[in-house]
Amino acid sequence: QVQLVESGGGLVQAGGSLRLSCADSGRTFSTNAMGWFRQAPGKEREFVATISWSGGTTYYADSVKGRFTISRDNAMNTLYLHMNSLKPEDTAVYYCAARGGYYSGSYKSDDYAYWGQGTQVTVSS
Repeated sequence: QVQLVESGGGLVQAGGSLRLSCADSGRTFSTNAMGWFRQAPGKEREFVATISWSGGTTYYADSVKGRFTISRDNAMNTLYLHMNSLKPEDTAVYYCAARGGYYSGSYKSDDYAYWGQGTQVTVSS
């Protein structure tokens, strides 16, 4: 079973940094491609970043490219999102998600079978 729990959200000023974590208590983390998505109030959920099961391939939304870094520690069953140069428009609930099997990462939310409960990130101007 895959159980994802996000942490690390909070309130930060524009230009600041945060690191989100996503811990998986299951046994298949190292075989799952993972992704981060976010949803702002009144908006649809959008793709942020994805990483392959091995960590060798990453892909980012244009809006975060160069500012955010996705990484994973398969020994610790943990996914990370390092967020730098945060902007007010980054304010959202951030969700981690897992694909089953040895798939590559994906920007499509429908490709993910498992989701965490989300963590709030608020960036003040």
